[in-house]
Amino acid sequence: MRRRDKIVKVQRRTTLRRRVPKGVHNSRSSAESEDKKIAQLTRERDEALEQQTASSEVLKIISRSTFDLQAVLNTLVKSAAHLCEAEMASMNRKFGETYQQVSSHGFSPDFEKYMLEHAVDLERGTAVARAIKEKKPVQISDVLDDPNFKLRDVAQLGGVRSVAAVPILKEDDLIGVIAVYRHRVRPFTARQIDLLQTFAAQAVIAIENTRLLSELRQRTDDLTESLERQTATLEILKAISNSQGNLQPVFDVMLDNALSICDAKFGMLMLYRPGDGSFLTQVMVGAPSTLVEALLLKPFVPPLGNPLDRMRNTKKTVNVIDAAAEKTKPLSAKLAGAHSHISVPMLKGDELIGAISIYRTEVYPFTNKQIELVQNFAAQAVIAIENARLLNDLNKLNQQLEQRVADQVSEIERMGRLRRFLPPQVADLIVASGAEKQLESHRREITALFCDLRGFTGFSESSEPEDVMALLRDYHAAIGQIIIKYSGTLERYAGDGVMVVFNDPVPVENPTLQAVLMALEMRNAIGALTESWRRWGHDIGFGIGIAHGFATLGTIGFEGRFDYAAIGTVSNVASRLCDEAEPGQILISPRVLTKVENAVAVEPVGEFVLKGIRRPLAAYNVLSDRTVN
Repeated sequence: MRRRDKIVKVQRRTTLRRRVPKGVHNSRSSAESEDKKIAQLTRERDEALEQQTASSEVLKIISRSTFDLQAVLNTLVKSAAHLCEAEMASMNRKFGETYQQVSSHGFSPDFEKYMLEHAVDLERGTAVARAIKEKKPVQISDVLDDPNFKLRDVAQLGGVRSVAAVPILKEDDLIGVIAVYRHRVRPFTARQIDLLQTFAAQAVIAIENTRLLSELRQRTDDLTESLERQTATLEILKAISNSQGNLQPVFDVMLDNALSICDAKFGMLMLYRPGDGSFLTQVMVGAPSTLVEALLLKPFVPPLGNPLDRMRNTKKTVNVIDAAAEKTKPLSAKLAGAHSHISVPMLKGDELIGAISIYRTEVYPFTNKQIELVQNFAAQAVIAIENARLLNDLNKLNQQLEQRVADQVSEIERMGRLRRFLPPQVADLIVASGAEKQLESHRREITALFCDLRGFTGFSESSEPEDVMALLRDYHAAIGQIIIKYSGTLERYAGDGVMVVFNDPVPVENPTLQAVLMALEMRNAIGALTESWRRWGHDIGFGIGIAHGFATLGTIGFEGRFDYAAIGTVSNVASRLCDEAEPGQILISPRVLTKVENAVAVEPVGEFVLKGIRRPLAAYNVLSDRTVN
């Protein structure tokens, strides 16, 4: 029946249903109703035509885009948004156990970024999540008014109000979801939901076509690879010539080619150890982890009657039709499901060097040509092994020379490492002894000295970095030479703070006096510098704290950057006394005083409550050296 006749009949039925009571004339109302019906049918016709056109375009793209699945999905999503009168649309595909967005239309950059970075959360109550769970179309009229919707902040980010989602099903297998979104509250019609389902069906066609075409291309690639068998030997010879004695890449290339050309699932290359009759697997390709863990780089003695045992005894290729039928079932069958396989001996004359074994996980015997090819690879493997042996023999003299050079370099590096925190004479002593036992963790009685600059923090905050660095260079240069002169061990320095210990790692005669005398010379040296700094407008002073006691000492750090550290209360006391020292003061603890009171003049400065020290500590300021006339 023609559409015009259909329209006329609809008009007549409408007229009959809405006929006015007898005696009432309502011709204008009847005419208006007929006009509305005609307009409605016209809109439906136009919508149907537009949908058919869109579907036709999508199918054309599917047929033209042989491997460009993304182009098809993008067209589907864009068409869905347009025909469903939605500002936005998207598609998610299943990858493993998650659903990731693969295409979108109309998303803002921020919304797009969020959707790409977050897989679908099935517990958040979104339309997409519900469509996945229920495997049927889902519509949310207003996400902000839905009590089960738990991503309102994301919805506001994308301006989403009304949303509809339809699952993409291949039979009963869920492979994705297509969804459309509106910025305002306006539910989607049943016709629009049907249209979304049509697009979902077309997505299944596109995805399935791509999968089938990919499989076809893979088969074509396999045929191409089989035609390239003659180049495999050339590749292996090239690997041997470039190996420089390193057999691993040669074995890798060899086994890769054997598996590819012979259409095998996995394989291994083993070296034979005649001493105990075992094999040591060097390379495994394609094998499951259970077999790798059982055999790789572990000596393996094949059981009697096992195919590998037969190959070892006969030194001939063993061709196994089905390993599962063997009386002595090999590990490859037990752990990796191997069925058909071959074990080819690697022979140097009559001497067994190793074996190449390749496996299939189905009963599918290897052809004679394939066996001959693997035998050729085995012969080349023996050549590579012999070349490597000769090259290694040739390199032994060079290696000995290199070792001597390495030892010398190591000694130089060792010296440099020691000189970073020890006086040169101490470093020389340790190097000369041939051991660094003195640097291992140990406990010893030491004298610790801590010094720093007063007012340095304020100076560094108000000065140019270049001026700060210049001042530190002058400061470190002045005290560095004095530390070396008095055989102190530089434990650490950080900015203007410096810690020096005496009597370790090399014992020092009267370490406490050495520390105090060094402090006096430091004060004099820095005093001259502070005068020049003051002329430049920098109000900087110098303070020192000295303590004596037991500490645990040794190297700390990591390879390439070791330091020498003293851990204990004595280090803390020296640091705290330094903090209390006024500019120009050298504060010493009572234990230090008892050891130097006859050699220096001091004055008491009272007791201090020091952080980390339980009792107040009396301190004394060193005034001068009594031994100097």
